[in-house]
Amino acid sequence: MRNTQTARSVAARLVAGVLHDRLTLADQFARGALEPLDPAGRARAQRLALLTLRRVGPVDRVLKPLLRKAPPPPVHAILRVAVAEMLAEGGEPHGVVSEAVAQVRAGGRKLEGFAGMVNAVLRRASETPAADFAALPPQELPGWLRGRLMSAWGKPATRAMEAAHAAGAGLDLTPRDGDAAALAARLGGVALPTGSVRITARAQVSDLPGYESGDWWVQDAAAALPAAVLCARRGERVLDLCAAPGGKTLQLAAAGASVTALDLSESRMNRLRQNLARCRLGAETVVADALDWMPAQPFDAVLLDAPCSATGTIRRHPDLPFVRDPGGLKEIFGLQAALLDRALGFLKPGGRLVYSTCSLLPEEGERQASAALERHPDLRIEQPELQGTDPAWISPEGGLRLRPDFWPDLGALDGFYIALLRHSG
Repeated sequence: MRNTQTARSVAARLVAGVLHDRLTLADQFARGALEPLDPAGRARAQRLALLTLRRVGPVDRVLKPLLRKAPPPPVHAILRVAVAEMLAEGGEPHGVVSEAVAQVRAGGRKLEGFAGMVNAVLRRASETPAADFAALPPQELPGWLRGRLMSAWGKPATRAMEAAHAAGAGLDLTPRDGDAAALAARLGGVALPTGSVRITARAQVSDLPGYESGDWWVQDAAAALPAAVLCARRGERVLDLCAAPGGKTLQLAAAGASVTALDLSESRMNRLRQNLARCRLGAETVVADALDWMPAQPFDAVLLDAPCSATGTIRRHPDLPFVRDPGGLKEIFGLQAALLDRALGFLKPGGRLVYSTCSLLPEEGERQASAALERHPDLRIEQPELQGTDPAWISPEGGLRLRPDFWPDLGALDGFYIALLRHSG
């Protein structure tokens, strides 16, 4: 049978999977959602799905006055993807509308009756001036998260974060040799103040110069900072906890440290090993539960990038707000505290630990660090000194707080919390 699936139809199913079935994009990819398409089609389907999820709010503002009631989820997803493509990406209306109608007609008896409505609604929607669409307020975060962020950072900052989420994220790279200026010149990117390189043009990662030779790896600029704060030195024994997919392990190994990378997932650890091999770097890899594992001897330094809500990564993963809820947060907070206490026990006297999370919630960052200081009287927090960071990013207890509304002129960065802790013994 001839394959009639297209990038647009697959994108619509991905969007319906997120908004209706509450499945992450990663879950849908793992279930083979992209398999009917060739590589170019897969890339386009992902791009359209991400574009739509980042702009569901504005898209629905356009659609609401044109719909008497919400159509079935598959039809609603087709409409949303089509409007996003036309108004946010400048897609040619005739082709977009024609294919949307064809998708509905191919959906069987339950959907084919909506073809006329889809045609009429999208033709009306296509008349919306692009400037008017761009001026609509960005997609709001869900109430449970928006309320927490407003309490923590204020209303203007929360709105600025939502705008950063809607803008999406470029491709950030970490150079193996640390020479961001040279790598940026080679790839036509921008050297960021903290030492990462940002590629703003659309690119296939594996086709970029230096990929096969392992001259760099993909890593958000914020995600590169915990290892920079740890500042591993040549010959030091360093433990990277919850290490996969391995960006931080690569940084530590490139600095010359003797690295042990530990992660609970065998499949994620395999990906880390592949990255090590591509970049011609070495590290001991261990698949184990950090709460049960015990090293043969203590370490000079430990990097704990703890499991968290991942609320700092929404600019890269716009599906997360639609599939996550506050359920389970208390368990995550408890796991973070347990891992932090466990990791501190792996240190030599006078050793140092970097605790980090890609979260915007103070309960997973500032409050975890402050609570650790209360539980461990011999522990102190040291303010990190990093190139390219703003002193205003230092939080009251001495950690480094990163938010998506920072660097608005450079394309923003993920939300992170990073604290450098050291035993006084």
